[in-house]
Amino acid sequence: MSSVYLILPVVLPILGGALMPLLHLPERQRNLFLELLVLLTSILAVLCVIQRPADGFTMFHLTGNMDFALRLDGLGSVFTCLLAVLWPLATLYAFEYMRHEERTTSFFAFYTMTYGVTLGIAMAKNLVTMYLFYELLTLVSVYLVMHPMTRKALHASRTYLYYSIGGAAFAFISLIFVILFGETTDFILGGVLDPGVVGDNLQTVLVIYLLAFVGFGVKAAVFPFQGWLPKASVAPTPVTALLHAVAVVKSGAFAVMRLTYYCFNVEMLRGTWVHLAVMGIAMVSILYGSTMAVRETHFKRRLAFSTVSNLSYILLGVSMMSPLGFLAGMSHLVFHAVMKIGAFFCAGAVLHQSGRKYVDELKGLGRRMPVVFGTFVVFGLSLTGIPLFAGFISKWNIALSAMETGQSYPFAYGAVAVLLYSALMTAVYVMTAAVRAWFPDQDQGQEEGSAEGITDPNWEMKLPLLLFAAAVLVFGLYSEPLMEILRAVAWGRF
Repeated sequence: MSSVYLILPVVLPILGGALMPLLHLPERQRNLFLELLVLLTSILAVLCVIQRPADGFTMFHLTGNMDFALRLDGLGSVFTCLLAVLWPLATLYAFEYMRHEERTTSFFAFYTMTYGVTLGIAMAKNLVTMYLFYELLTLVSVYLVMHPMTRKALHASRTYLYYSIGGAAFAFISLIFVILFGETTDFILGGVLDPGVVGDNLQTVLVIYLLAFVGFGVKAAVFPFQGWLPKASVAPTPVTALLHAVAVVKSGAFAVMRLTYYCFNVEMLRGTWVHLAVMGIAMVSILYGSTMAVRETHFKRRLAFSTVSNLSYILLGVSMMSPLGFLAGMSHLVFHAVMKIGAFFCAGAVLHQSGRKYVDELKGLGRRMPVVFGTFVVFGLSLTGIPLFAGFISKWNIALSAMETGQSYPFAYGAVAVLLYSALMTAVYVMTAAVRAWFPDQDQGQEEGSAEGITDPNWEMKLPLLLFAAAVLVFGLYSEPLMEILRAVAWGRF
């Protein structure tokens, strides 16, 4: 395959989304056009992964050693395939959810453009390209947060914008640093910093890495910069599901992976104070997110705090600064995306069908919405890390990487305790919601009676839920083929 085809999956949804308001299509034709556009984009993206061009495609040259270019390596291929699988199903879900909303054409225009921009991040050849797409992601996704145009939505969109711009400013420092002290800005496993140029400036390197980790980590909602994420739950569920499970937050985690393993030299960072600092940031974020999720009574915001915790699982694996830690981070990036988008879709289905927003209001809905709450139990058990579910595989990998790193740096053993505490908190905040839905109190007949007429949503919303739940079970029982691919990426064989 010619390298020029790399640009198609990126440009197609951006142009298609931008042109959509000009087409003035009726709802049914518009939805068909959108689904075909997204499916075509996904097919092209997967074909690019299968037939990866040896060389990248340079769209244009900026200056010096800075090119705006695309290329698929192992990590980029993993993220690209994840997006290609999840986005068409998320779009299908959104058709029913947004059916009675206002300004749906503009909503789907930005929704589709976000797909292309996120693929640009996944397929970026170098730090310059990834950073530009990273900034563009903020601009196209902020409208999705403000779409309801309520006071809360506008406030949430401003908060998201301020946090993202602030984080990008810190990340920009690392871009300049890599341009000045790196052999290239291209992503190369093992890092690109020239030790001869860095010289005695190791402490400067460590400070820059910490600033960049936090800067890119803002989109991954690291503590204390997680405030935008729960507020963004006011957006429509198709948006929060993608913001909290796939596009924005995973782009932040993906960028930290690129920064750690493909720009900076992990051997240079390993064992230093910054190694302990970023590991500590990830641990604190896990503790904070899981604890706050237990306290939160709003269903979607509870899942948002869960995302704060689970994103830092990924960063905790990355912070081990070893191939096994890299593998652990990648595996949770994939499995959490499937689990959490499914969980958010369950919360969205409840809101869409019943208008209920709080955990206390779920009493008796399990019998009225068996598909929604049956799949929610699957996602909840997987998030907890129960064996036979996908979440166990990735959390086990994180624990193994912590034990390996702890042999040289005992501080890493603390990660195991953090994982156990978070697993307990996760069991509390997801299972309490499931138990309320399936096993209401015996004296709650009035609440059950008020659920009359509430049913599962239509097939457009149920199909993604069933497929995601099936994927969680399949990966939990048979994840070895995927693990082999991720091992090849982590050890530089793919």
